[in-house]
Amino acid sequence: MTALLRWTIRIHKWLALIVGIQIVLWIAGGVVMSVIPIEQVRGEHNIAEREELLIDPGELISPADAARALELDAGVAEIRLQAWQGQPVYNVYRPDWSSSLVDARTGEVITPISRERAIEIALADYAGTPEIAAVEFFEEPTWEYRRPGSAWRISFADGEGTRIYVSPDTGLVMARRNDDWRFFDFFWMLHIMDYQERENFNNPLLITASMFALFTVLAGLLLLVLRLQRLVRMELAKRRS
Repeated sequence: MTALLRWTIRIHKWLALIVGIQIVLWIAGGVVMSVIPIEQVRGEHNIAEREELLIDPGELISPADAARALELDAGVAEIRLQAWQGQPVYNVYRPDWSSSLVDARTGEVITPISRERAIEIALADYAGTPEIAAVEFFEEPTWEYRRPGSAWRISFADGEGTRIYVSPDTGLVMARRNDDWRFFDFFWMLHIMDYQERENFNNPLLITASMFALFTVLAGLLLLVLRLQRLVRMELAKRRS
C-alpha cells in the first residue's frame, strides 16, 4: 500500500467520522423540505380570500389630517393608503419606520390593537370558523415569531396547531405558524446549523462543516481512483503470469 493511499484512507475515515452525522442531517432536511409543500408550511391553505374594497376618494380625509391625528413631533417618513379589515386606512410611518393606522374616513387612530380587535383580525384572516384555543400577548419576540416588536398570538384548535401573530402597532398579520411549520423549521435549523436564530445560512459552523464534507467526498473519490488503479494493476499482473 502506497503512502498516498494510506493517508487518503486516514483522511477519509476521520473526516467521515466528524461530518458523517451532519451529512445525514443535510440529506434528511432536504427530504423533509422537498416532501412538505411550502404552501402548507406557510399556512396558505387556511388564509381566507380577500374581498375587493372599492374606495370613494371623496369620503377620505387628507394624508396631512391623518398625520395630525397622531400628533407626531418628529415628522413623517411616509403615508400609505391601504385596505385593512374591509375599510380604507392610512398607514403612517415615522422616521424610524414604526407605523400607526388611522381610519381614512374618520381620522380615528386605530392602533395599538386591543385584544378583541386582534381576535377579529385573526378570525378574518383564517378561512373557516375554528375554535380559539388561547390568546396571548408578547412584549418580546418568541423563538417562533422572529419578528421585531411585540405581538398578539391567537392559537386555534384546528388540529393543525395554527397560531396567527398580529402586530399591535400595525394591525397586520405578521406570521402564521402550524405544526408543519414547526416540523419544517426544526429540520431547517439542523440543515443550516444555526441553532439559535435559525436564519443565518452563512454562519462559520455551516461553512466549516461544508468544507469538511467537501474534503471527505474528494478524499473518497481519490481513494476510489487509487483502489481501481491497484485492482487494474493486479489484474494485469495476473494475466501476465
